Amino acid sequence: MGCDGGTIPKRHELVKGPRKVEKADKNAELVAKWHYCALSQEKLRRPIVACELGRLYNKDAIIEFLLDKSADKTPMTAALHIKSIKNVTELKLADNPGWSGDKESIKGDKYDDMQSARFICPVVGLEMNGRHRFCFLRNCGCVFSERALKEIKSEVCHKCGVPFQEEDVIILNGNKEDVEVLKKRMEDRRLKSKLEKKSKKSKSAESASQQDSPGPSKAKDGKECISSSSGEKRQVTLTKSSDNGNSSVPGKVNKASATTTKRSIADSEKSEAYKSIFTSHSSAKRSKEECSNWVTHTAYCF
Repeated sequence: MGCDGGTIPKRHELVKGPRKVEKADKNAELVAKWHYCALSQEKLRRPIVACELGRLYNKDAIIEFLLDKSADKTPMTAALHIKSIKNVTELKLADNPGWSGDKESIKGDKYDDMQSARFICPVVGLEMNGRHRFCFLRNCGCVFSERALKEIKSEVCHKCGVPFQEEDVIILNGNKEDVEVLKKRMEDRRLKSKLEKKSKKSKSAESASQQDSPGPSKAKDGKECISSSSGEKRQVTLTKSSDNGNSSVPGKVNKASATTTKRSIADSEKSEAYKSIFTSHSSAKRSKEECSNWVTHTAYCF
């Protein structure tokens, strides 16, 4: 039984040795990173966004991931560090004029060149297919090749003119070392923003408490609240006179006090005049009555 028909078995068929480690195809990895979304595994289509670690996503997939608040939500390791839409930047990509698209390979009768990229560097012209290192600016979202930034050194974006620093340059689909550096920058940036928010909240709370706290009627700088007849409160500043040391009110309050004093003086003068007239009239009346009484008394005596 067996080995009929002149078959000659080989050694690797009879002896089982250690299995070879299967290596992933590098071209397939590059295609998966640069042509497909890291979250939904769908083909990249505009609008395309990138996180602070340099991964590429479809913006629709990120929005759906953030809006999904269900308990059955599957944890995505590629997007655990994305807490809001502010953590991603929309990319401004330059189209490749030599890219024909997927229309020619619909039937499958033509060779699909995976090395041809949809986007290129607007400065140097390198294709964004994973063979060359690309990066984007976090301030404006413009995408360039690393070679362009090294050859043409500038502190301003080559495309839109927005100023940037070294910390704002994020490498797309970098290696493990690049991801560790970007992760450390991301944590430092978020910690700094939290501290700034806490300081702003403390300042706003202090200002609100100072406004709500009731103060005395007369302040230290000489301000006093006077309630008018209409119910409105007016704030009047009081200044100390150098001669008497008494507080005098400037402006309209001085005029009002002067008019009130004049009226009181005039009223007192009028009242005194009326009193003098009344007393003189009563004394004259009394003298007439006395004269008449004296005449009647003398006539009666005679």
